[in-house]
Amino acid sequence: MNALLVASTAPQVGKTLLVSALAAYWQAHRSHRSLGIMKPIEAGGTDRLHYQQLSGQSIDSQSIDSISPIVLEANLEPAIAAARAGSRIRLETVWQEFTKLSQAREFVLIEACGSLGSPITKETTMADLAWDWRLPTVLVVPVRAGAIAQAVAHVALAQQARVNLKGIVLNCVEPCSAQAIEDWASPDLLRSLTQKPILGCIPHLSNPHDLAKLQAVAANLEVERLIVG
Repeated sequence: MNALLVASTAPQVGKTLLVSALAAYWQAHRSHRSLGIMKPIEAGGTDRLHYQQLSGQSIDSQSIDSISPIVLEANLEPAIAAARAGSRIRLETVWQEFTKLSQAREFVLIEACGSLGSPITKETTMADLAWDWRLPTVLVVPVRAGAIAQAVAHVALAQQARVNLKGIVLNCVEPCSAQAIEDWASPDLLRSLTQKPILGCIPHLSNPHDLAKLQAVAANLEVERLIVG
């Protein structure tokens, strides 16, 4: 299966932005090929609507298909949101939906639910899912205080869970200077500590829905390491 999981060190730090940028890049350079976008479990967010809007801007609106098999109302960790709703997350159902999407589309971008350590069930984290589904993974790290420590811890978790971690993408969640990037998320130090490639840094975008800007963002990343379909 040609797929990529976009994970992060914390919720709401740029996963949707990176998936959108990669989808925009796909539209610009591979519009003749089909793409699937999936968020296995959406808890209290609007990512599904965002991806539908992105699909509507496509050169060929049929080239992108986005799905969220499980939608939970509470904006909490998936396992807790499901318990709050009195429901149970059935991973076999999510796997079946992923399988159907990957068979219908040439490449699938998957947005993780929260961070790699986020609990999906009482027994399973996102890192476990990445290994179980054999998903190549990229880690989004926000440029802010504590970023290096969080990145090191998540790379260690990925190694423990045997995740195929392809690299790290930095994201400026707020406007930040080159000095701020060096101070809070030094690429050289991160590369040395994690032994993972730093695939680029996403600048702060005031409008994350601008297709042209998303395409420009992806063009400045080592995107071909990620999209290999």
